[in-house]
Amino acid sequence: MTAADIMQTDVVTIKQDASVQELAELLAEKKISGVPVVDEDNRMVGIVSEGDLVALDADIHFPHYIQFLDSVIFLESMKKFDERLRKAAAAEVGQIMTTEVETVRRETPLTETATLMTDNKINRLPVVEGDVLVGIVTRADLVKAMAGS
Repeated sequence: MTAADIMQTDVVTIKQDASVQELAELLAEKKISGVPVVDEDNRMVGIVSEGDLVALDADIHFPHYIQFLDSVIFLESMKKFDERLRKAAAAEVGQIMTTEVETVRRETPLTETATLMTDNKINRLPVVEGDVLVGIVTRADLVKAMAGS
Protein backbone atom coordinates (compact mmCIF):
# COMPACT_ATOMS: atom_id res chain seq x y z
CA MET A 1 0.00 0.00 0.00
CA THR A 2 1.03 3.58 -0.64
CA ALA A 3 0.09 7.03 0.63
CA ALA A 4 -2.25 7.37 -2.38
CA ASP A 5 -4.26 4.37 -1.16
CA ILE A 6 -5.25 5.97 2.13
CA MET A 7 -4.80 9.73 1.70
CA GLN A 8 -7.67 12.18 1.98
CA THR A 9 -7.94 14.30 -1.15
CA ASP A 10 -10.47 16.82 0.17
CA VAL A 11 -7.92 18.63 2.32
CA VAL A 12 -8.83 21.54 4.58
CA THR A 13 -6.22 24.26 4.02
CA ILE A 14 -5.57 27.85 4.98
CA LYS A 15 -3.70 30.73 3.34
CA GLN A 16 -0.70 32.30 5.06
CA ASP A 17 -2.35 35.73 5.17
CA ALA A 18 -5.35 34.42 7.14
CA SER A 19 -5.57 35.67 10.71
CA VAL A 20 -4.85 33.52 13.72
CA GLN A 21 -8.47 34.13 14.72
CA GLU A 22 -9.63 32.62 11.40
CA LEU A 23 -7.30 29.66 11.97
CA ALA A 24 -8.70 29.00 15.45
CA GLU A 25 -12.25 29.16 14.10
CA LEU A 26 -11.39 26.78 11.23
CA LEU A 27 -9.77 24.21 13.51
CA ALA A 28 -12.72 24.36 15.91
CA GLU A 29 -15.34 24.18 13.15
CA LYS A 30 -13.72 21.25 11.34
CA LYS A 31 -12.69 19.53 14.60
CA ILE A 32 -9.12 19.10 13.38
CA SER A 33 -5.79 19.87 15.02
CA GLY A 34 -3.84 21.31 12.11
CA VAL A 35 -3.89 22.28 8.45
CA PRO A 36 -1.49 22.72 5.56
CA VAL A 37 -0.80 26.31 4.55
CA VAL A 38 -0.98 26.85 0.79
CA ASP A 39 -0.59 29.70 -1.68
CA GLU A 40 -3.02 30.65 -4.46
CA ASP A 41 -1.73 27.79 -6.63
CA ASN A 42 -2.24 25.19 -3.87
CA ARG A 43 1.53 24.94 -3.32
CA MET A 44 2.60 23.97 0.19
CA VAL A 45 4.24 26.84 2.02
CA GLY A 46 3.90 25.48 5.56
CA ILE A 47 1.78 23.74 8.12
CA VAL A 48 0.11 25.09 11.24
CA SER A 49 -1.37 23.28 14.23
CA GLU A 50 -3.00 23.74 17.59
CA GLY A 51 0.50 23.55 19.02
CA ASP A 52 1.43 26.73 17.16
CA LEU A 53 -1.63 28.45 18.65
CA VAL A 54 -0.73 27.21 22.13
CA ALA A 55 2.83 28.50 21.70
CA LEU A 56 1.46 31.88 20.64
CA ASP A 57 -0.94 31.86 23.59
CA ALA A 58 1.86 30.92 26.00
CA ASP A 59 3.42 34.31 25.32
CA ILE A 60 0.25 36.00 26.58
CA HIS A 61 0.37 35.98 30.35
CA PHE A 62 -2.84 36.44 32.26
CA PRO A 63 -2.54 39.30 34.76
CA HIS A 64 -2.63 38.37 38.42
CA TYR A 65 -4.90 39.96 40.96
CA ILE A 66 -2.73 40.45 44.01
CA GLN A 67 -4.51 42.85 46.34
CA PHE A 68 -7.60 44.98 46.23
CA LEU A 69 -5.51 48.13 46.83
CA ASP A 70 -3.43 47.33 43.77
CA SER A 71 -6.46 47.62 41.49
CA VAL A 72 -4.84 50.36 39.40
CA ILE A 73 -1.90 48.07 38.66
CA PHE A 74 -4.31 45.22 37.99
CA LEU A 75 -6.33 47.33 35.57
CA GLU A 76 -3.16 48.41 33.79
CA SER A 77 -2.14 44.76 33.53
CA MET A 78 -5.57 43.89 32.15
CA LYS A 79 -5.21 46.63 29.55
CA LYS A 80 -1.82 45.26 28.46
CA PHE A 81 -3.23 41.72 28.46
CA ASP A 82 -6.17 42.79 26.30
CA GLU A 83 -3.84 44.56 23.84
CA ARG A 84 -1.59 41.48 23.55
CA LEU A 85 -4.60 39.20 23.10
CA ARG A 86 -6.00 41.38 20.30
CA LYS A 87 -2.58 41.60 18.66
CA ALA A 88 -2.14 37.81 18.80
CA ALA A 89 -5.59 37.19 17.29
CA ALA A 90 -4.78 39.60 14.47
CA ALA A 91 -1.44 37.93 13.70
CA GLU A 92 -1.25 36.09 10.41
CA VAL A 93 -0.88 32.34 9.98
CA GLY A 94 2.35 32.96 8.04
CA GLN A 95 3.88 34.35 11.23
CA ILE A 96 3.32 31.19 13.28
CA MET A 97 3.37 28.34 10.74
CA THR A 98 6.13 25.77 10.43
CA THR A 99 7.85 26.20 7.06
CA GLU A 100 10.05 23.09 7.06
CA VAL A 101 7.38 20.47 6.47
CA GLU A 102 7.83 16.73 6.11
CA THR A 103 5.88 15.52 3.06
CA VAL A 104 5.41 12.32 1.08
CA ARG A 105 4.53 11.53 -2.51
CA ARG A 106 1.56 9.44 -3.66
CA GLU A 107 3.81 6.44 -4.28
CA THR A 108 5.47 6.55 -0.84
CA PRO A 109 4.98 3.17 0.87
CA LEU A 110 2.81 3.20 4.00
CA THR A 111 5.65 1.73 6.04
CA GLU A 112 7.80 4.75 5.17
CA THR A 113 4.88 7.12 5.81
CA ALA A 114 4.22 5.59 9.25
CA THR A 115 7.91 5.66 10.15
CA LEU A 116 8.19 9.32 9.14
CA MET A 117 5.18 10.23 11.27
CA THR A 118 6.37 8.23 14.27
CA ASP A 119 10.00 9.35 14.15
CA ASN A 120 9.05 13.03 13.78
CA LYS A 121 6.07 12.89 16.18
CA ILE A 122 3.69 14.40 13.62
CA ASN A 123 -0.03 13.80 13.27
CA ARG A 124 -0.54 14.67 9.61
CA LEU A 125 1.61 14.29 6.56
CA PRO A 126 0.87 16.29 3.41
CA VAL A 127 1.02 14.39 0.13
CA VAL A 128 2.53 16.49 -2.65
CA GLU A 129 3.30 16.30 -6.33
CA GLY A 130 6.25 18.61 -6.77
CA ASP A 131 5.27 21.26 -4.24
CA VAL A 132 1.52 21.11 -4.97
CA LEU A 133 -0.67 19.65 -2.23
CA VAL A 134 -2.71 16.69 -3.52
CA GLY A 135 -3.75 15.01 -0.26
CA ILE A 136 -3.02 14.36 3.38
CA VAL A 137 -2.42 11.27 5.49
CA THR A 138 -3.30 11.42 9.18
CA ARG A 139 -2.55 9.01 12.00
CA ALA A 140 -6.24 8.07 11.92
CA ASP A 141 -5.87 7.13 8.24
CA LEU A 142 -2.98 4.82 9.14
CA VAL A 143 -4.99 3.19 11.92
CA LYS A 144 -7.93 2.62 9.53
CA ALA A 145 -5.55 1.07 6.99
CA MET A 146 -4.13 -1.27 9.64
CA ALA A 147 -7.62 -2.24 10.78
CA GLY A 148 -8.66 -2.99 7.21
CA SER A 149 -5.69 -5.16 6.34
